[in-house]
Amino acid sequence: MVNMLATRLPELRAAVPFYGSRRRRSTRWRRSRRAVLPMFADEDERINATWPAYDAALKAAGVRYAAFRYPGTQHGFNNDTTPRYDANAAKLAWQRTLAFFNQELRG
Repeated sequence: MVNMLATRLPELRAAVPFYGSRRRRSTRWRRSRRAVLPMFADEDERINATWPAYDAALKAAGVRYAAFRYPGTQHGFNNDTTPRYDANAAKLAWQRTLAFFNQELRG
């Protein structure tokens, strides 16, 4: 959802997708002047397999981004209602998210 909104809402300046795959129509990133901070679980083959194309689309569009992959985590590591929740990874991801938004939206 975050990737879709980041490519469709011109007023959106920063986005932090968690374990999201790239949008199928990566050309929409060309209209984007956003900053993106993708967060990935280490053990998430389906989503992680899309990263090379996602990475290429962001680069081609000139989108500012940094991506993080959290070792030993599974899809949903940031969701505290699942057994896959990883408190340490979620805490670090949240710290990075807040720092990113502060930099991109306040700085």
